[in-house]
Amino acid sequence: MIGAVALTAVLCLAQVLTMLGVFAFPALLPTFFAEWRLSNTEAGWIAGIYFAGYSLAVPVLTSLTDRIDARSVYMVGAALAAVAAAGFAFFAEGFWSAMVLRVFAGMGLAGTFMPGLRALTDRCQGPGQARALAFYTASFGLATGLSFLMAGEVGRIFGWRAAFAVAAVATVLGLILVAVALRPRKPERAPEPGRLLDFRPVLRNRLAMGYILAYAAHVWELFAFRSWIVVFLAFALSFHDQGGWPAPTTVATIASVVAVVTSIGGQELALRLGRRRVVSVLMGASAVAAAGFGFAAPLPYGWVVVLSIAYGALMIADSAALTSGTVLSAEPGRRGATLALHSLCGFGAGFLGPLAVGVVLDLAGGTGSALAWGLAFASMGAVVALGPLALFVLGRK
Repeated sequence: MIGAVALTAVLCLAQVLTMLGVFAFPALLPTFFAEWRLSNTEAGWIAGIYFAGYSLAVPVLTSLTDRIDARSVYMVGAALAAVAAAGFAFFAEGFWSAMVLRVFAGMGLAGTFMPGLRALTDRCQGPGQARALAFYTASFGLATGLSFLMAGEVGRIFGWRAAFAVAAVATVLGLILVAVALRPRKPERAPEPGRLLDFRPVLRNRLAMGYILAYAAHVWELFAFRSWIVVFLAFALSFHDQGGWPAPTTVATIASVVAVVTSIGGQELALRLGRRRVVSVLMGASAVAAAGFGFAAPLPYGWVVVLSIAYGALMIADSAALTSGTVLSAEPGRRGATLALHSLCGFGAGFLGPLAVGVVLDLAGGTGSALAWGLAFASMGAVVALGPLALFVLGRK
């Protein structure tokens, strides 16, 4: 049996490999606007439907980890994600085919992200568990950054179909890594397991629900930002001479990689200063930043790049602390069900966030309007501000 450090490293690497295709569509959105002639709302649907597929599958797949080994669920999810990425590479031709394939890709993520976290917590016990969770959760940010980078560079050189093909191959490698490195293990079972999708015991857990609802507000903002940041940066770049500036996908990658550090740092602050207090302060600061960020597009592009990286780092700083809060407040034997509801609410919001931004942009003047971008990001800030409220109301004893 591998040690805790090696186990954490294996699952983090597997997560990066299986997630290379997650933000390939948003990274290549300017290409799809030109090739498929999408409206902003249609683009928001395709970006968001991925997380709707995730939300459809995650209650079943994550709840199953209370009954069967999370390793088995993970391998099924990775296989589905690989098939969906390959299907997009060879068969996507427009709005409807992209929608269907991205739904299945989201279902694949539902079989890997939270089941991978469950596989980690089942095999890593003791005082180091919270830090292992922080590294695993933070590697989500690294995975998204590399997803932007891979899709942007491969798409630029070989075309967008090649980018999705690379994602499919990487996902297969992640599946093989988990199959080889993790030994089968029976999960801890609840004294009274109940029905598979019976979330009533989780709903009665007020502290867990506080973290779950705050996580939903966090993911709404996070996925809306990551789905639209490349297009926003392309708009900001249009105000200036484009020579010498980093490409929007490069900026998105840097923001995601920097966010890995801030996510781990947020978890460390939570361990020292109190989880609910730290999370509430970070979410409040992110809401304030969102209210002004979208209006920054006409500023010098260098400033827009710095603000994008800073805002992206700030919004992810509470991520590991939120997920760890849910895990640590779950009842024994119901960790899978608790994580299932955590993901269902979070990624359901992740579906709505990109779609809402697309709708706001269409209503307020489109992607060529600075006012429309300002209002779109402000709408994200209004949602994330609800997170501290949920923790305050439900987190009290």
